[in-house]
Amino acid sequence: MSELIDNAVYQQRPTWDEYFMLLTKLAALRSTCLAFPVGAVIVKDKQVLATGYNGSPSGSVHCTTQGYCYPNLSSCDASKDFPSRAVHAEANAIAQAAKHGISTDGASIYVTLEPCISCLKLVVSAGIREVYYETSFNKGNNAALCQSFVAEGLVMLKQIQISPSVLQKANLFLSSPTSELRLFS
Repeated sequence: MSELIDNAVYQQRPTWDEYFMLLTKLAALRSTCLAFPVGAVIVKDKQVLATGYNGSPSGSVHCTTQGYCYPNLSSCDASKDFPSRAVHAEANAIAQAAKHGISTDGASIYVTLEPCISCLKLVVSAGIREVYYETSFNKGNNAALCQSFVAEGLVMLKQIQISPSVLQKANLFLSSPTSELRLFS
């Protein structure tokens, strides 16, 4: 059944940042992590180079499949004694690019969660110079270290949000067959 789209919503075209962040949120749907579903998209010249999401290493049983990260723990963040089993989304995206021989030098990365310190160091080492994230993560000394990388000119960090009208349009497009939508009410 076709739905009528309010002309104002239909005309609201996502910015490039919103577009790539929407793709990042879609990548996060593939996450197999019980603690934090995270997605990442590496972009250069407005083209997607690689995507990634967090989860168990390739070939290892997924936490979502077994229902836990470790026996008797509902998620990796439920204990400080066990390391996370997940490969982070940024690392997976960079690994995918490397696996397929795609250079990330001079690229940007979009992530649903601000990169941890380890991932930020990996991002910088991979030649990625711009990080766009939706949700803040680092605090205290970790945030200070992130800012030192910014001050050194190694990377740019920017928090971005998708506008409510673009989210409304995306929800409509995702929940209905797009080609059946009626353009104007």
